[in-house]
Amino acid sequence: MGEIIKVAMPKGRIYKKAAELFRAAGLQIPVDVDESRKLVISLPEIGMEFIMAKPVDVPTYVEYGVADIGIVGKDVLMEENRDVYELLDLGIARCRMSVIALPDWEPGIHQRVATKYPNVASQYFREQGQQVEVIKLNGSIELAPLIGLADRIVDMVETGQTLRENGLVEMESIFEITSRLVANRVSYRMKNAEIQAVCDALSRVIQGGVQG
Repeated sequence: MGEIIKVAMPKGRIYKKAAELFRAAGLQIPVDVDESRKLVISLPEIGMEFIMAKPVDVPTYVEYGVADIGIVGKDVLMEENRDVYELLDLGIARCRMSVIALPDWEPGIHQRVATKYPNVASQYFREQGQQVEVIKLNGSIELAPLIGLADRIVDMVETGQTLRENGLVEMESIFEITSRLVANRVSYRMKNAEIQAVCDALSRVIQGGVQG
């Protein structure tokens, strides 16, 4: 057996879809892991150790080498801009990053945009030639235009249900989001055989159409 691979796994909805993908690829994660509250989970039977992380922290753990590989949304990769090696588009947790506003929104001189993704938003509006003030929020981004904090928001959209319920509309899509398998650059060289084996197994499943 090769070396143990340390995997930064995002907690929450992405984990469930990633676990399904791993199991379909023959990496049998025990079912009790799904409900575990442990933060570090040793899985010697599949040659792995899971580091259960907040999704936004995954690329940081991978960049600094405390995790060899990780699963992270393209939204986080774009916002954090960490030095990691993107190995594979897993095709799971599919959604999009969009500009959102109230239906009666009109362009103005001093525009404010609220978002969890200030780097993504700033770059997008700069490329559009629009001068905006970006306000970083951590939760309930949809609230910002409703209470007059911001004219528009930049956020992830999956079904659009929350937007509809709050009377908001999607103005434009910035980019599509799926979860990616990323690797630490040194780990990818030092544990290449082990990491490539995982990558190949997942790739076979994705190409076979077993996606969430």
